[in-house]
Amino acid sequence: MTQHPNPPPRAEPGCPDEVSVREPSPGSGRLRLWVWELWGFVSKEAQACLFAGLFFAAVFCVPRAGLWSLPRYDLLLLIALLIQAGMVISGRESRDELKAIGLFHVLGFALEVFKTSAAVKSWSYPDFAYTKLLGVPLFAGFMYAAVGSYIIQAWRLLQLRVLHHPPYWMAGLMALAIYLNFFTQHFWVDVRWYLAAGALGLYARSQILFRPQQRELRMPLWLGLVLVAFFIWLAENLGTFFGLWSYPHQLGAWARVHMSKWSSWSLLVLISFTLVVQLKHIRQRVQVPD
Repeated sequence: MTQHPNPPPRAEPGCPDEVSVREPSPGSGRLRLWVWELWGFVSKEAQACLFAGLFFAAVFCVPRAGLWSLPRYDLLLLIALLIQAGMVISGRESRDELKAIGLFHVLGFALEVFKTSAAVKSWSYPDFAYTKLLGVPLFAGFMYAAVGSYIIQAWRLLQLRVLHHPPYWMAGLMALAIYLNFFTQHFWVDVRWYLAAGALGLYARSQILFRPQQRELRMPLWLGLVLVAFFIWLAENLGTFFGLWSYPHQLGAWARVHMSKWSSWSLLVLISFTLVVQLKHIRQRVQVPD
């Protein structure tokens, strides 16, 4: 007996014979990947700004008149010290990293004393405080230290690497020249833009590699420093709006901080970056061409 093959099942009226499954387009997959990477970048950047974020939260919360008979500047110093202690105790910063941050604190405070002196008067701290030294409240150095803290935290969280970093002695001399110019520009020629051009040439090939989630991305080092300085400039506008310090053009009423401060902060961020790169565990992720 001949066996006939089973006939194909009859399709029900109104139903297709085959169900087609639409594959996701490659474009949608790439978009989800980039959104995921962007989320990782934003969230880790927020974590890296922990010190600065907590400090500025204190600026918003502490009244200008102070609390508990303590002036505002003194309270902010106490809060900054507690935040810094918490960073070290929690392990978010090591003692070696604290030394680098402390050095930038000292350099920043020395710059503050000079800039607020009677001979220069670039800005001023108008409120009274018990912890003022030479006219500058001691908490002011922590605003510079926050930049170093951010760079260290971002280095760890984003697994930063640097390619084509210039020789360390060249980078050190450039950072020293930039720092000294902040002083000498008031008594001699301001060579800021010449130094900026020299730094741009020195770091022209330098690249930052960072990993928000899975992919390692890159950008020119100079672009990263300029972007960081822009957000510091925004924070400086907030600081002057809340009366922490004042520039001469803000004494009558608050006004936006001059855009020229963006260039100054770009150079100061470069100084901070140069100090942080000297840390032994960070040097392991910095490639200096032979």
